Amino acid sequence: MKKLEYNNEWLKSILSNVHTIAVVGASAKADRPSNHVMAYLQDKGYRVIPINPGLAGQKILGELVYASLTDVAESYQMVDIFRNSDAAGAICDEAIDLKDRKNISVIWMQQGVRNDEAAHRAERAGLKVVMDRCPKIEHKRLIEKDV
Repeated sequence: MKKLEYNNEWLKSILSNVHTIAVVGASAKADRPSNHVMAYLQDKGYRVIPINPGLAGQKILGELVYASLTDVAESYQMVDIFRNSDAAGAICDEAIDLKDRKNISVIWMQQGVRNDEAAHRAERAGLKVVMDRCPKIEHKRLIEKDV
């Protein structure tokens, strides 16, 4: 599969305009990548909302965990997917359904996560889609270097 290329200014624009991120596949374990990414994003001023049905009702990094994107009462601009590529399809579909009610503008699939069919559905619905990238790495590369 061909490596995906994204314009740096486009990625930087996403990371500069998003304020609240729902992290699907959030882990309470400090040694897990999703936990590292959430902690980094919080440190940079983003609000992160953990999504994990097995941990719903608990807290991760001080934030209440929800079972699904639908269960979150407040708005969020980005859905960060820490699930496998197959699972990303249903998550994208849920985000598409919630797009207007939750103010979602971006679906971001983590490194190693790519679902082209789901991405096309999301883009047709008017969402920006990033696949096979980490917002923590891209933030460090594109925004933190300017600080």
